[in-house]
Amino acid sequence: MCDTLVRVLHDRVLFAKNSDRDPNEAQFLDWQPRRAHPLGEPLRCTWITIPQVRETHAVLLSRPFWMWGAEIGTNEHGVVIGNEAVFTRQPYAATGLTGMDLLRLALERGATAEQAVEVITDLLAIHGQGGGCGHEDRSFTYHNSFLVADPRGAFVLETAGRRWEAERVTGARSISNGLTLPGIVEQRDRVRTRISACQARRVRTGVAAQHAEDVGDLARALRDHSDSVQPRYHLINGAMAAPCMHAGGLLAASQTTASWLAELRPGKVQHWVTGTAAPCTGLFKPVRVDEPVDLGPAPTDRADPASLWWRHERLHRRVMRDPSRLMPLFVDERDAIEARWWAAPPEPQAAFAEADRRLAEWTARVAAVRGQDTRPYWVRRYWRVRDRRASLTDLQQRE
Repeated sequence: MCDTLVRVLHDRVLFAKNSDRDPNEAQFLDWQPRRAHPLGEPLRCTWITIPQVRETHAVLLSRPFWMWGAEIGTNEHGVVIGNEAVFTRQPYAATGLTGMDLLRLALERGATAEQAVEVITDLLAIHGQGGGCGHEDRSFTYHNSFLVADPRGAFVLETAGRRWEAERVTGARSISNGLTLPGIVEQRDRVRTRISACQARRVRTGVAAQHAEDVGDLARALRDHSDSVQPRYHLINGAMAAPCMHAGGLLAASQTTASWLAELRPGKVQHWVTGTAAPCTGLFKPVRVDEPVDLGPAPTDRADPASLWWRHERLHRRVMRDPSRLMPLFVDERDAIEARWWAAPPEPQAAFAEADRRLAEWTARVAAVRGQDTRPYWVRRYWRVRDRRASLTDLQQRE
């Protein structure tokens, strides 16, 4: 489950996405340089091999650790893309290009938003989409929608199998886990779409997009718990009804595992990422396609203190036991840092270094506070299982 929003203004385009996936499905920032390739070189994507093109653009991707494709990304030309799972009545192919593969391919091959849309639709026609997309349940699969933007505008692209519909964005737009365009909306699977709670989220992100004037407004939209500090958990799908998603449902569960903001101007593009889960507890840091940051080894689904993503999980998972009491211990400091950075973006390496120091301070501060887990019992049980799988059993001992 995911949410992506955009606002097209006369002098710039604002873009934001929350990537929502399984709670232990760590994502990492992956810088790939511009490359030339031999004629006829094969390219292995997540599940299938396709022909490579002669040249690929430099890209920066937010990538779940186990797949070739990416959930969010940008390229050297200022194109940025976010994708969404959508549930349709068209057959699901056993293999093919995943939506995340299509996103990466579009960034590597498209120099404008319009070209990126063409790359996706051409690849759909040739190879189709399919294959397992889940981490905990590798058989979990879906079709995809995309929000594709560059400094000149944006497009919504929605698919159902090999069918697709695209529309240029005017003003503000958000997409979630449901089909919306007139030419394809009748293909939606009504039951799975309803369980995803996408309509509730799309209303909130749509309003936020309409009023967004800067990246600070976008950050607040991605941190939205439906106007509450404490996520509101439902027995069926956890806290899936708000853009800042927290897992814990018995039937469906998804967690925000990465977040991205972008301000796209002709000749000046600025991207901001958390590089971590849960934007409500995270810190947005500036990144550039041509300036890789050393973030240590790529994460897996097991806790690793060398991984930024997993270091942040020790803060995030503690805070979510009682957000109303624990978030005030550090969010004012976090917001002040971001406000300073919005006004004058620091060098990425320096920003990540400062963020890591702050993360250590905030984690220690939160860990020193003892108290009960205030979440519903089924949510506590859900997270105990994920903590054990990730070898974070020391967090359970503090209950």
